[in-house]
Amino acid sequence: MIKKEPYPQKTKAYTLTEAKRALENYCAYQERAHSEVVEKLRGMRMIPEAIDAVVDHLIQEDFLNEERFARAYVRGKFNQKHWGKKRLIQGLKQKQLSAFAIKAGMSELNEVDYRGSFEALARRITETTQGGKTAASKKKIADYLLYRGWESEWIYDWINQLK
Repeated sequence: MIKKEPYPQKTKAYTLTEAKRALENYCAYQERAHSEVVEKLRGMRMIPEAIDAVVDHLIQEDFLNEERFARAYVRGKFNQKHWGKKRLIQGLKQKQLSAFAIKAGMSELNEVDYRGSFEALARRITETTQGGKTAASKKKIADYLLYRGWESEWIYDWINQLK
């Protein structure tokens, strides 16, 4: 028996001009990576030639900029989610950014603020896990900080100083 959809999905057909306008709004709302824009256009069922034309238009009109996206991504994830360098770089690579854009994004980090953020985060997680008195709580602290992308040397130095 063939299973039918209760209501067939309707997908709007976009002209090139409509797609450009829609993606201009999409990019104006927040910074976007090229891969996000291409995925959005594929979801709109645009053909590859139209995708290239829209992406070229967005780049020329400065709606789409890899370096600006990388800088905004690093600032946002560091300030809001307290991610370390490893997780930030992994996220940028996942967005398929160039090495140049990744380097530009990582230049947004101030070493003093970066170290201070690590210590504040480590202190906070230590307080919530019995002060790191047991091996299980030390493992929990390490796992949490590693997941957030912080440097393992810093993490193990922090754990070793706990008594």
